[in-house]
Amino acid sequence: MDEPRPSPDRPRVLVLITLAEIGGAQTYVTSLLPALVERFDVTVAAWGPGPLEEAARAAGASYVPLRHVRRALHPIHDLRGLVELVRLCRRIRPQLVHANSSKAGILGRLAAFAARVPVRVFTAHGWAFKAHHGLPATLYLWADWLMRPLTTAVVCVAESELRAGLAAGTTTAQQAVVIPNAVDVGRFERAPGQGEPPVVLSVGRLKEPKDYGTFARALALLEPGSFAAQIAGDGPDRDEVEALLPAGSALLGDRSDVAALLAGADVFVLPSRSEGMPLSVLEAMAAGLPVVASAVGGVPELVVDGETGLLVPPGDEDALAEALARLLADPALRRRLGAAGHARALERFDVGGFRRAHVELYERLLSEA
Repeated sequence: MDEPRPSPDRPRVLVLITLAEIGGAQTYVTSLLPALVERFDVTVAAWGPGPLEEAARAAGASYVPLRHVRRALHPIHDLRGLVELVRLCRRIRPQLVHANSSKAGILGRLAAFAARVPVRVFTAHGWAFKAHHGLPATLYLWADWLMRPLTTAVVCVAESELRAGLAAGTTTAQQAVVIPNAVDVGRFERAPGQGEPPVVLSVGRLKEPKDYGTFARALALLEPGSFAAQIAGDGPDRDEVEALLPAGSALLGDRSDVAALLAGADVFVLPSRSEGMPLSVLEAMAAGLPVVASAVGGVPELVVDGETGLLVPPGDEDALAEALARLLADPALRRRLGAAGHARALERFDVGGFRRAHVELYERLLSEA
């Protein structure tokens, strides 16, 4: 465990996230760290193995591995996680806690309030009550209601998340600010789009709300030999997805070379039933790929249907297969949509503005506190 390096001249910031694994929220934190460490003493805390620990240390932040903050709802682990986070806050004494992901978002805000941290920020990468069903969705909704008065500010990664939070009462117009997700567009090599057969790539966790069952069934409707499909990611639905995939498809598992995979692809696909503002789509746009995605959450704020990609209804394998077939048969359309997507990512979703907006938010909240 790294020991925090407090400075009398630099406010202390604790960034919490549930897991250190590969994922959109983890990429968000990794993208943010280089700007934060220039202005603040930053400590990152997360549970489990993953690339976030290396990214935090590379950026110059301290890193604390958590023992009890886990993804699944569990009364004993959650209580232990809350105690663990209160102790961490009391040891580090941050002026600002920034919690990310649903579990750390709830436990982190409650712990920061209990430890009298003056500024408590939560990023809604995708409200958990939207992504779950039944009792878990209800529990997350109640928890976010209870956390609302303990929260200084809520960062919504898309306008759709702001609307959902306001409608559900999990945030207020005074608390909430929209800072769209972003990527370092210059880091991605432009995909040449010359695959034969064309490569259809998807990147995501094999678990709800991602919908790889629908993706697999859509691939089975395409002409055999007209594509090569790759799915980069892993998760509890792996066996089910693998059983549905047709010939010409490959499950690659978790990969650290996503930029290289994008550079070798021709079409990017995101099948999902719920999203905030998916970084995987932004990365595909930065790489100049046309995107076929479910029209959920903040995806339509990224993908302009017919201009930078094609949007389809969630859970509709026929519509997804039709969109894929259209792109697979038309290289010129792929190039046109991909080029427009790259230009849109560069203009609206590059990382510079994203970092400035967070630093300015931190500084404003700290000065008000």
